[in-house]
Amino acid sequence: MDALSDVLRVTRLSGGVFLEAQFTAPWCISGKISTNDCKPFLAAPRHVIASHFVAAGSMQLRAEGADPIEVNAGEFVLLPHNDVHTFGSDLNAAVRSASEVIQPPQGGGLFRINHGGGGAETQLLCGYLASDAPFSPLLSALPPVLKLDVRATTSGAWIESSFRFAASEIAAGRLGSTTVIAKLSELLFVEAVSQFVAGLSAERRGWLAGLRDPQIGRALALLHSRPNEAWTAEALALEVGMSRSVFAERFTSLVGQPPMQYLTLWRMHVAAQQLREGRESIAQIGFAIGYESEAAFSRAFKRQFGTSPGTWRKHETRTEIDKN
Repeated sequence: MDALSDVLRVTRLSGGVFLEAQFTAPWCISGKISTNDCKPFLAAPRHVIASHFVAAGSMQLRAEGADPIEVNAGEFVLLPHNDVHTFGSDLNAAVRSASEVIQPPQGGGLFRINHGGGGAETQLLCGYLASDAPFSPLLSALPPVLKLDVRATTSGAWIESSFRFAASEIAAGRLGSTTVIAKLSELLFVEAVSQFVAGLSAERRGWLAGLRDPQIGRALALLHSRPNEAWTAEALALEVGMSRSVFAERFTSLVGQPPMQYLTLWRMHVAAQQLREGRESIAQIGFAIGYESEAAFSRAFKRQFGTSPGTWRKHETRTEIDKN
């Protein structure tokens, strides 16, 4: 079992590319992806992760609250919290807002930018990953910026060529390739997160640290994949080969909350997804995540979201209709 895969399955990321940019040094841009930038590929999502793929050249990038980084050709950079960020050949150059230099798409293709002072060239493909999940321990645990060298991955050459081809198809107005971009973006996101988790220090605490720990990671995977079971701390400890006291202490220390409290939060996350996307009754959803009665499920849901499951579902349904 893989706790990261379980979280990604419920988080349900989708992605695409909306902008092709050609820059010449010196240049410096400040911006943030809005939900409108995701159109026409996707209705306005709840969460957006900005992404930039450097197809040629290089750039510097700095997100709010983070140190500047260098991003070179073949590298893919993600901003998990969609912070305002500045990127350019020189971060000390005169800054232009992205909205000032973006050109609208021609014939349904990509937005475009052609900007700069005539020096060294840099080509970017800018996009997004999006999720409507009301809670994601993964997204909230990630740093402001993740960087991945696509060429250094196992299938780097294939991924890079496929990414370029699909983006060129979209730029030419053939939007069917958005599905390819979405899958490639998701693949690169998983690879970037996996590399980040592998590089965490032994002193690191938080959900990602719990994910990396062999026994706590297995416990997280059990909770994610079988939320309907009547779990106790004792039962989880037995499953992962630990004593109850040691397990509860390590889980709480790494993840930041006791295992049963985390289970309740995860159940509510799964329930919210099913309420938004499924047609099962409230009682069926409650039973599927481990509640013996609709009343018990409704009380737990209201404690988490401040409203009943039925009211929450109606609101989400109206919101989805308004988006479309």
